[in-house]
Amino acid sequence: MIVDITQLQPGEKGMVVDIQGGWGLIRKLDALGIRRGVKIMKISSQFLRGPVIIQVGGTQVAIGFGMAKRIIVDKI
Repeated sequence: MIVDITQLQPGEKGMVVDIQGGWGLIRKLDALGIRRGVKIMKISSQFLRGPVIIQVGGTQVAIGFGMAKRIIVDKI
């Protein structure tokens, strides 16, 4: 099932299939280790559009709600 990260429940995993953004967003996420083909797990999110915490490899990363809406994953 293809969804964005904000639609995952805490503890659910997915593989990044697309990033819907410009070059700047893609470069910033790449620096955080988030790119196509990478498996991620959603750790938590804040109520009402707060930051989303995800795990990439052995690292936990907090990203903004707007960025998270642009990262499309295939649920595992």
